[in-house]
Amino acid sequence: MTTNPPPSPALAGRREWTALGVLMLPLLLVSMDVSVLYFAIPAITADLEPSATQQLWIFDIYGFVLAGLLMTMGSLGDRIGRRRLLLIGAAAFGTASLIAAYANSAETLIAARAVLGIGGATLMPSTMALVRTMFTDPAQRTKAIGVWSGVMTAGIALGSVMSGMLVEHFWWGSVFLVNLPAMLLLLVLGPALLPESRTPDPGRFDLLSVPVSMAAVLPVIYGLKELAAEGWNVRYVMSVTVGLLFAALFVHRQRTTASPLISPDLFRAPGFSPALVLNLAAAFGMMGSAFFTTQYIQSVLDKGPLEAALWSLLPSVPIALAAPVCAQLVQRGVARAHVIGGGFAVAACGYVMLTLAGTGSLWLLLAACAVLACGIVAVMSQVTDLALSAAPAEKAGAASSLLETGTEFGGALSMAFLGSIGTAVFRHDMPDSAPAAARETLGGALAVADRLPGRAGDALATAAREAFTSGMHAAAVTGAMLLAGAAAAAVLTLRRVRETKNAGRAEQLSPSGV
Repeated sequence: MTTNPPPSPALAGRREWTALGVLMLPLLLVSMDVSVLYFAIPAITADLEPSATQQLWIFDIYGFVLAGLLMTMGSLGDRIGRRRLLLIGAAAFGTASLIAAYANSAETLIAARAVLGIGGATLMPSTMALVRTMFTDPAQRTKAIGVWSGVMTAGIALGSVMSGMLVEHFWWGSVFLVNLPAMLLLLVLGPALLPESRTPDPGRFDLLSVPVSMAAVLPVIYGLKELAAEGWNVRYVMSVTVGLLFAALFVHRQRTTASPLISPDLFRAPGFSPALVLNLAAAFGMMGSAFFTTQYIQSVLDKGPLEAALWSLLPSVPIALAAPVCAQLVQRGVARAHVIGGGFAVAACGYVMLTLAGTGSLWLLLAACAVLACGIVAVMSQVTDLALSAAPAEKAGAASSLLETGTEFGGALSMAFLGSIGTAVFRHDMPDSAPAAARETLGGALAVADRLPGRAGDALATAAREAFTSGMHAAAVTGAMLLAGAAAAAVLTLRRVRETKNAGRAEQLSPSGV
């Protein structure tokens, strides 16, 4: 008895690719908002006169709210419809952008940034889940996710440059007003171009899981970021510990409640859990390098903020090729495990190149950043595709939110871990005769050097730049070792996972490989 093969997935046409283009505009702006205040904050400070605490919240509230609500919004989109949630988020994001642009007090701006974070938390998993819905053919979905990954990475790099250019020619509120045209376009074209999709029988929405998930995410990310910025402190360690305790409570809740926010079944899909871990490792590699290279360009090479941001754009140019090339390799029969492992190996080479940079190696540093970023984007595009292929279509929003939450954790962990290594080496290498303030950070050392006369100031600045570069080398060696380990782990954990050509879902091979 013969059976007919399952029907091939429908190919996406012009409508779906046009819809993808519309989706990329809000995604670009949401990712840009992470760094859009870098050059606007001096003008905001002069106009609104925020306190030091308020200034920190203006910076951080967006990322904290976004990270804390990703899992909630991903699950909510699966229940009420991803297109509906996307449009609600676009309306909220646009409205908050307008309020932020014309804020007349620090409190108003902080509140607007918080609403922007809520909108961003709806937009990011919704766009990824809709890509999963619109592109059912594995080859097309791989290309679409490659575009998604490239736009996401480019947005973070473009945010600081765009803010510098806008503030140079307009008032600081312009960095928020640029969000409005894209959100309006999404609200107009979204209902016509984007399909609606939701879980057929989602069950009751577990409200208790929402605050528990936020209590699990926010203290950990806050503690890790502060450890990276301020160094070892019992208060920040306790923050991480509290977050981990709530994370254990959240996991228990999801395993025992009848209608979990994040279904445990997701983690049983072959390839899904390894994809989450490898995505976190990739975020670790990307943010760890950025922590050092941005400071290197500005403070070691003594470039102005806008000039440094423009130089930082150069490594983004080859990134556009990384994801499509990897997609072609997979489609031509190269095992995905080897492609992901190769991406990690390339990124590790980027870290090795960083260890060769001296205190005046601009082009070597930019080349290292380009190699590292290409490797990381290749990994992220492939593990995202793997995770979404493994997850059932009805749980695409929850799967997307887990990937994004893992990215936030990976970035924060990287800054804390690699940043601590770099700081420790910096302090060890600084002269014992240097003032205490100069032994804390490179910025502090250069500020002290500016106040010292003649050769004494020059000598301290030179020592500080060399000590920072040594710290970057130590962190880069560690990063290279960790990414090399991730390359091996990717090959070992994914070698028995493949994607079916027809269903686009991951399946586990038997021990015999058949």
